[in-house]
Amino acid sequence: MKVNNDYLDGLKWPGELSPADKAKDPSRAELGQEDFFALMTQQLAYQDPFDPADNSDMIAQMTAFTSADGINKMSEKLADLSEVMTSSQALQASSLVGQNVLLPSEVAYWDQDGTVDGVVVAGEGADNVIVRIENEKGELIRSMALEGPQRGNVPFSWDGLNEQGEPAPTGRYKVKVSGRINDAREDLNALTFGKVNSVTLGSNSSPTLVNLNGLGGIPLNQVLEIAGRNAAKEQSHVI
Repeated sequence: MKVNNDYLDGLKWPGELSPADKAKDPSRAELGQEDFFALMTQQLAYQDPFDPADNSDMIAQMTAFTSADGINKMSEKLADLSEVMTSSQALQASSLVGQNVLLPSEVAYWDQDGTVDGVVVAGEGADNVIVRIENEKGELIRSMALEGPQRGNVPFSWDGLNEQGEPAPTGRYKVKVSGRINDAREDLNALTFGKVNSVTLGSNSSPTLVNLNGLGGIPLNQVLEIAGRNAAKEQSHVI
């Protein structure tokens, strides 16, 4: 006996569009849970009563849809969490404006104000440590010796004066450090402080940047320490 399809359609979707018609609607980019169960109902309605759908197949379809729906909801939650983390990071970064932060760089900026501060990474120990301040051409501006054996992270400060006791020009300077380790002179790493002028807020695809006086911007996650407004006088802390 032939089934009246129009009559069955009228029972399933009274006054509404069928899932197939909804899929053709350009305003609907995807089908939802309601549409899935409507399609399943249609599948059951049109099945051969002498060869009905296998229960395991129906359960497999429902399980697949539930898993996909759960993944979509999880993606939405992760996106929300990412936004919260970005906002929290932006709030933290905004508090850095006007502060001095320790950078993983040997390049510092001298602006005729205050001092140029940094840290020598002496490791397990070094003697006769010498800090050289050079201009961008590689010319020696000032040489400073740290007396006695040094170990760990050793702070240093340059007052901006050259070897003749005159103020150096405003600009970028490179800090080069060497020390004697096991009777041999070796190069040591130098880290410098920079002043944060502003913050560029990031997004899910780009990091939050801290914009440093005379040095440009670096990602927030590269900041090693926050040292307040005067790195030489205030106690710093690791972040």
